[in-house]
Amino acid sequence: MAQDTTPAIGGSTPAELDEPRGWRHGATWLYLVMLVASAVALLVSFILSAETLQMARNPNQALSCDVNAKLSCTTVAQAWQSEIVKFGEMSFPNAFFGIAAESVFVTIAVIGLARMRMPAWFATCTWLGGLAALAYSYWLTSQSLFVINALCPWCLVLCFATTVQFMALSHATVTVQGLPARARGLRKYYRLGFDLMVDAVWIVALVTLILVKDGAYLFTF
Repeated sequence: MAQDTTPAIGGSTPAELDEPRGWRHGATWLYLVMLVASAVALLVSFILSAETLQMARNPNQALSCDVNAKLSCTTVAQAWQSEIVKFGEMSFPNAFFGIAAESVFVTIAVIGLARMRMPAWFATCTWLGGLAALAYSYWLTSQSLFVINALCPWCLVLCFATTVQFMALSHATVTVQGLPARARGLRKYYRLGFDLMVDAVWIVALVTLILVKDGAYLFTF
């Protein structure tokens, strides 16, 4: 079917009318949000790495972020899920990979703030990397909630920071980088502000899941 290029009112084509406009869809705002979220995630990764080293030096000492039996960094850090990458007899804490990954996202956010239009392959790989980071974070959170039965406060911060990072990255990929090129529906989705509702429901759903599962224990000191 041929693409409709008939000018609409004011001389604009339907495709142009679907383009999101305004500060909320621009590079400055979106990459700033991504930068803040990535910086928080990077800081948390450094903190978790430091706690991993502290636990290695003092195996019998509880970590400072232990609040109670449910809100316990020590319990989570001692589970096998905290070191899923192994080479022979060597294992590597997840936080080390978090430092590497979030450093990349911080750099990309700075590049975005410089209003540089990235090559399509680079922007696509960046989005896929953000999706992989989100999936990895959610897998670890689900393991904490339903398998380990303990929550690490810093891991929760990392989960929410990664979520906001992915939201901003996805938004920027569509409205700033123009990918996918023919995705008029996605551009209309952002132009009409549907993303605000979806993002709010997303965050509320995460908070609700955590509170329903372990809310009774989170505030017991």
